[in-house]
Amino acid sequence: MKMKAFKNIGIVLSGGGFKGVAHIGVIHALEEAGITVDFVSGTSAGAIVGSLYAGGYSPEEIKNFFTKTPLFKLNRFSRKKAGFLDSEKFYNDLLTYFPENSFESLHKKLFVTATNLIEGTTKVFNTGKLIKPLLASAAFPGVFTPVTINNELYADGGILDNFPVSPLKKHCDLIIGVDVSPIRKPKISDFKHSYNVMQRAYYLRAMPNAEVKFNLCDIIIQPKKLVNHGIFSSSSLDKIYDLGYQEAKLQLGLFLKNQEG
Repeated sequence: MKMKAFKNIGIVLSGGGFKGVAHIGVIHALEEAGITVDFVSGTSAGAIVGSLYAGGYSPEEIKNFFTKTPLFKLNRFSRKKAGFLDSEKFYNDLLTYFPENSFESLHKKLFVTATNLIEGTTKVFNTGKLIKPLLASAAFPGVFTPVTINNELYADGGILDNFPVSPLKKHCDLIIGVDVSPIRKPKISDFKHSYNVMQRAYYLRAMPNAEVKFNLCDIIIQPKKLVNHGIFSSSSLDKIYDLGYQEAKLQLGLFLKNQEG
């Protein structure tokens, strides 16, 4: 599989908590197919995966970040801050992977989106310091504390834009969209915990917002079976990875077949 006809290939990676591991399976399929991505745009979990991908890490190394970075350890909990988990306490985990802490040190051009909580706007970060924008982009409201950057307060990029394709439009002649937040109608019995309510609220806001942008992409990869997995569930990461990998192989194959036809 080759896509030599395209000068600049971009990929957009949606938010979705632990379902973001499906993005890594997609990257595995792209590399296996010999497809080189030049530009990456991501939000929330997609920003974390996208940054590691842009930093030159292999799918196996990226997956290790998710399996070996504990979320709910006692020393991660916040004190007198607006969230259960202190986003700043994940700084050193990322610094291990990004010792230079800059967008400029990455191998691919990266765009990371976060939500400015005061202004109610989406902010796109693509230059300068890297780690704080990543923490801000992944600061799921109510769970992770917001992050202060240049005296502005930021939280999860998915609040306003869970599918940040816009930064890629002027740079790329082929855009691959990966959405790991397909939605299904829940049952009343699904709402057992506060995070189930937060997850549902997030989906109701994010999904219509995302799907209207799918037509801006040349290839859409959306593993439908991810509806069976939760944002905060880390129990089936291998299965989630494989769902991304298999769906990417299918959609890339269909696209290339159409190109040849």
